[in-house]
Amino acid sequence: MPAELVAIPTPGTPLDGLFYEAPPPGPRGAALLMHGNGMNFYYGASGFLPPHLTGIGLATLAFNRHGHDTVSARTRVAEGNAYQTTAEAIQDNELAAGWLRERGFAAPVVIGHSNGGMLAAEHVARHPETPALVLLSAHMGGTGMLRRGSELGLLAADRLEELSQQAHALVDAGRADELMLLPGWFYVITAGSFVDLERNLPVLVDNAARISCPVLYLRGDQEDPEMYPAERFAEAAGGPVDVRILRDCDHFYTGHEAEVARIVSAWLDETLG
Repeated sequence: MPAELVAIPTPGTPLDGLFYEAPPPGPRGAALLMHGNGMNFYYGASGFLPPHLTGIGLATLAFNRHGHDTVSARTRVAEGNAYQTTAEAIQDNELAAGWLRERGFAAPVVIGHSNGGMLAAEHVARHPETPALVLLSAHMGGTGMLRRGSELGLLAADRLEELSQQAHALVDAGRADELMLLPGWFYVITAGSFVDLERNLPVLVDNAARISCPVLYLRGDQEDPEMYPAERFAEAAGGPVDVRILRDCDHFYTGHEAEVARIVSAWLDETLG
């Protein structure tokens, strides 16, 4: 499977990734993969899907947003998931789509996992030319995500009010980049990113009505239906949505990677015609 290590230019540090070429007789299109919180272009769905996507003729770009992993530093300026903002993530996705466009793929399939799924829906709502969207446990987004995630023991857990006050005080003091420890996954975040989570996340179900292309939405049966609202998304969507709930499956599809890859590639193969 030929793959090219790429660096997508941005106003700051480039976005690293892998571009997987489709085998002969040539690509029928392309796929753009968007990773989840704390993840990257070679781990999780972005790592196990490309061989199956190229197998159905889709050239595939898996790339890092600036908010990849948790804390990263290619220079002495830190970046990563702990520093991410919604505006930065949306811009990174646009830049990656622009990179594909320059390669001749103006309307790629979009696939996103978790936070990347929420961002994928935002991206597709802005790009009605998208032929198909795959949401892998896309979270609810909006102002409710931090609350619900904390209720589930993630993020701020049972200290949401306390940590929210701390984050706002740091931001107001001009210390938005100061790191704070969280009691739940993903354990560390900057004050500015915490406040951004409270205020600026797109709402997944609101975007559903703006999306008319076919959508596949997967969720594991061990996941919270409020946090990952596949059924509500399908009810609100402006086009057809195929919801699949996987048995004995967690948020990261542990042990189900091959099954997920088969489902996604078969659905796309049929949907794209």
